Amino acid sequence: MNDIIEILQQNARISDREIAAMLGITEAEAAAEIKKLEDTGVIKGYSVIVNEELYDKSAVYATIDLKVTPQRDCGFDDIAKTIMMYDEVENVFLMSGAYDLSVKVKGNNLRDVALFVSERLSTIDGVLSTATHFLLKKYKEKGIFIEAEDTDERGLICP
Repeated sequence: MNDIIEILQQNARISDREIAAMLGITEAEAAAEIKKLEDTGVIKGYSVIVNEELYDKSAVYATIDLKVTPQRDCGFDDIAKTIMMYDEVENVFLMSGAYDLSVKVKGNNLRDVALFVSERLSTIDGVLSTATHFLLKKYKEKGIFIEAEDTDERGLICP
């Protein structure tokens, strides 16, 4: 099971036949194991890693750290559920450290993100403060290099 998950995390488009060959099992066994992982909720979905600089140059991403007051009987869950319902929100994480929640958002421009923070996030009951960090450039995501490295041919000359 762990081997199949690791393979799919590197390439979600790999065929059942290729997985079977890598693991020394039948194609039917590979397909059945993937189906079981999906049906039990271990695999929640599949995604594409995109180089946003090539795809959508105007998109703006930010991570917003929030200090919040935990709610009685539900802790941070209700606030997190409220936040994750907004279309701009891509990820919500409970964190240890100085901030309680970390929220990744996508906007069309800096102003959209700023308005989202000031008009939506900061007005939620229980949100004490926010700290917004804008993503300037992606180098690596989910183990994948976003931009191919330029080869420095000067180091390839051998005596």
